[in-house]
Amino acid sequence: MVQNDAFRALDRQECLRLLAKVPVGRVVYTRHALPAVLPVNFTLDPDASVVLRTSAASDLVRAIDGVVVAFEADEWHAATQSGWSVVVTGQAAVVTDPAEHDRLSESGPTSWMPIRDGVFVRIEPGMVTGREVIGARYSA
Repeated sequence: MVQNDAFRALDRQECLRLLAKVPVGRVVYTRHALPAVLPVNFTLDPDASVVLRTSAASDLVRAIDGVVVAFEADEWHAATQSGWSVVVTGQAAVVTDPAEHDRLSESGPTSWMPIRDGVFVRIEPGMVTGREVIGARYSA
């Protein structure tokens, strides 16, 4: 059980600042009517949307294009028992505008996997929430 008075809610700006510091997060979506979580690399666009790159034929694109998803990223320091977690909830959509696709090809995320038919997926930041914990203590 966590004994802690150091949980702190993070405001939107602080959440976005923290998200911009890490390269990996998790997309939370529904697959075959069940919850699914997939780690992905991403970038935070200047408009605060989360952008990831994947194959146009991927199961992920088919599952999330046009639907509301959650995206979570965090950082945890075991030695100090401190860290943070941020969740962005919003609609995901494949970027179809050619100019936007070109811009993201220059500044957006790369993929971990070689991709021939890469697409960018943007998650609009409808809701952004976060929590920070400093020095959690555990007891039995």
